[in-house]
Amino acid sequence: MQDMSDLAQRIAGLRARISAACERAGREPSTVELLPVSKRQPLALVDEAAALGFSTFGENYVQEGAAKAEARPDLRFVLIGPLQRNKAKAALQAFQEIQSVDRVELVERLGRLAEELDLMRGVWVQVDLWGEATKEGGCAEADLPALLDALRDQPRLPLRGFMAIPPPEQPGAFAELARLRERWRDAQGQPLRLSMGMSGDLEAAIAAGADQVRVGTALFGARS
Repeated sequence: MQDMSDLAQRIAGLRARISAACERAGREPSTVELLPVSKRQPLALVDEAAALGFSTFGENYVQEGAAKAEARPDLRFVLIGPLQRNKAKAALQAFQEIQSVDRVELVERLGRLAEELDLMRGVWVQVDLWGEATKEGGCAEADLPALLDALRDQPRLPLRGFMAIPPPEQPGAFAELARLRERWRDAQGQPLRLSMGMSGDLEAAIAAGADQVRVGTALFGARS
């Protein structure tokens, strides 16, 4: 590994962790996507990660992500941070997917704008089963039926799956999310991916069935 860059070494370490977690869970490593979270990281590191095989990057802030998307139109950027209604248009134009859809009024605004802009954007519903919405955003389980009903009326916003940021003090959170996905996968009659787990808990997330893990600092290093 001496000839590998720091970034390449970190990526290799993460891939080894994912492979080991998949082996323990009886899964193929190819079934788990590693999403690099590039918020507050320079374009030079994004470029290096792209040269190492990544084509999709997660961003938390609309303005920062839009600037990167404009500078690197050959790459895909997805929004994983909270989205305010007044930034919905910019988000649709900059991001290929929006993972933080969490309320009916946002779905309706995104749908109207997607029609006006003649765009189609995959969306993920951010769910909150633990009353954490004031901190990170997310749709409470009781509000989920109405939100999914609203999405069914928006053909330009195809549902990709569920995203969540569980509190670290909830050891059973990943299993709860997996059960939620199963219930709605059956009810919707369509595949639903599950984005959960970050650098500190990706093994537990993979064991519970995560299809995507989102990793920032453990992949790119400390943010400037």
